[in-house]
Amino acid sequence: RADITSVIKSILPSDLVKIQSNYEWKKDIVRAYNKDSGMSPDEAKVAFLKVIYRWPTYGSAFFEVNQVSDSSFPENILVAINKQGVSIIHLQSKELLASIPFSHIMHWVSGPTYFTLTVGDSASFSKLMMETSLAYK
Repeated sequence: RADITSVIKSILPSDLVKIQSNYEWKKDIVRAYNKDSGMSPDEAKVAFLKVIYRWPTYGSAFFEVNQVSDSSFPENILVAINKQGVSIIHLQSKELLASIPFSHIMHWVSGPTYFTLTVGDSASFSKLMMETSLAYK
């Protein structure tokens, strides 16, 4: 039988694990299981999609990159791009480090092995330079 702490850490992103105690997570999981136990497989799929649709990374394409310009981020990160914008995610912990709406991206440029985002406005901006073999995609 698995320890609830290790199960929670293995299935939840680290930023979500922190929002409540393991006891509260266990209670919520059991309550949700009991509430949803009578669902058909199709009903369960729809309920699942209704939950994950609200997540900031829903519908994202993920790219593992080496960022080389911002010391506040680790060198190796995940970049998630979806209809809301660009998310920067810690590669190991999966913690959401930053969300950048498309309206804050002033300019972008890419080449075969890199892409660069200029983020901000005309008064204050920064560049985030990333290396990846998938930059052309």
